[in-house]
Amino acid sequence: MKKENVLFLTLSIITVICIMGIGVAVAERSLPIAIVSILGIFLSMGLGFSLRKKNANIQS
Repeated sequence: MKKENVLFLTLSIITVICIMGIGVAVAERSLPIAIVSILGIFLSMGLGFSLRKKNANIQS
């Protein structure tokens, strides 16, 4: 597996864990868990999209 693929796999796993955290926050009725989970989703997805764009510009 390429180094980039491992990085994107790690980011996608982090995103899925944060999405599961939203489910836990709803079940527990916990606003802090929901806020941390949503923030984690924005950060991991934003980092993933920016890295993908950066890799596309380098390869072309």
